[in-house]
Amino acid sequence: MSALPQSGPAGLLRREPLTVVDLGAVLAIENVAYEFPWTRGNFIDALAAGNHAQGLRDAAGTLCAYCVAMAGVQEMHLLNLTVAPPYQHRGLARLMLDALVAASGAADARWLWLEVRESNQRAQAVYRRYGFEPIGVRRGYYPAAGGQREDAIVMRLACPTAAPKGGDALD
Repeated sequence: MSALPQSGPAGLLRREPLTVVDLGAVLAIENVAYEFPWTRGNFIDALAAGNHAQGLRDAAGTLCAYCVAMAGVQEMHLLNLTVAPPYQHRGLARLMLDALVAASGAADARWLWLEVRESNQRAQAVYRRYGFEPIGVRRGYYPAAGGQREDAIVMRLACPTAAPKGGDALD
């Protein structure tokens, strides 16, 4: 757990691992934030798989934001980053991304990947401002209204890696 100085209505924020106990609050946010939210089963599977899952809470202990990411070989894949609607436009997505980039570097990931709905221009703008670059499209990736499918924009960010560990260098 770590405290993060943050001014504004959210007050002092703290980051902590998500657990099954948090799923009620997570699902309440998820169901308000998305037309096609993750299910309880999606989150349980993500937690059971040992994925990186963190929440951001305000001083009162209210869950404000969360993210879930999956580590791979020299990469991290952001699966879900959500800021509760009352806490949006306060820089919390950036705080979550900062922590995820740090965790990615510590895990020796060279790239952080994500998919974002083609229609979600606001999220794409957040990711571009952060430094992500669009590199491709996944056709029909997301469910859409009326049984249709929506394309995903694939984006990536180069991550700083952790310093080499002693004795591992090849000369």
